[in-house]
Amino acid sequence: MESGEILRRVYEARRRRLREMWETLKSNRAAYVSLYVVGFLVFIAIFGPFLTPYNPYDFDLSRARQPPSFAHPFGTDELGRDILSRILEGARYTIGISIASVLLGVVIGVILGLASGYLGGLWDTVIQRIVDVMLAFPTVLLAIALVASLGQGVASLIIAIAISTFPVYARLVRGVVLQVVNEDYIAAARLLGKSKIYIMFKHVLPNSISPIVVQATYYMGLSILLASALGFLGLGVPPPTPEWGAMIGSGRTYLFSSPHIVVFPGVFIMISALSFNLLGDGLRDALDPKARALLRRG
Repeated sequence: MESGEILRRVYEARRRRLREMWETLKSNRAAYVSLYVVGFLVFIAIFGPFLTPYNPYDFDLSRARQPPSFAHPFGTDELGRDILSRILEGARYTIGISIASVLLGVVIGVILGLASGYLGGLWDTVIQRIVDVMLAFPTVLLAIALVASLGQGVASLIIAIAISTFPVYARLVRGVVLQVVNEDYIAAARLLGKSKIYIMFKHVLPNSISPIVVQATYYMGLSILLASALGFLGLGVPPPTPEWGAMIGSGRTYLFSSPHIVVFPGVFIMISALSFNLLGDGLRDALDPKARALLRRG
């Protein structure tokens, strides 16, 4: 068989798998809708500052705590700032911090998980004891302690959330590595004289991608909640930055007299966290060959 024919069949098989994944994801209505919601959230996180009808930082006490109206669809806050503008501006902080912290946590967790599972021995013992200690602490409390130590700011939030969540990825990747480390293709790579680093990242890591993607999607929702909780407690991005959790924290005094101040940021936090969780459910099924086989039979 010619090499061109082999490549053609490989590409066709790859396209077929991608099509099956997409069909499986589409069959999950909640996940399919969540995909578009997540796309919308990413869009406003990127372009939100250019879409704000008002300056999100300009305050005017004469229009403070106005209810939703045509001029201000989400109303104004306790300082007269347009809430819609602040939500659009704040999306890049809440969503951006969550994405950055998840990526950093994945990188740290994957490296430690690969080293722990493939190298074994002392590496495995030391890394897993560190992971065990960190998993013993509630994620929220660990993040609070880290932010209190690092101080306020975007970088501090990203580092704190990443450190609080990377043990989950490390444990996940280690489990996958232990499943594939004795496979024939790993033994063949060793016989060919490939280095441990090459084998870990060329052969072992690709088999861990699917569970990592699913777990990272789930943890996007958790990271949004963590970033918002820290902002609510005053440990997040310093004011007057319109981070969604900080908006709820500054407006909680007016919960009963002007509930719109906290309701709209809260709704966006809820929708964001829920959408990423539902999308994670859909990706779990789409990346599972057994689920795709069931869909074909159905």
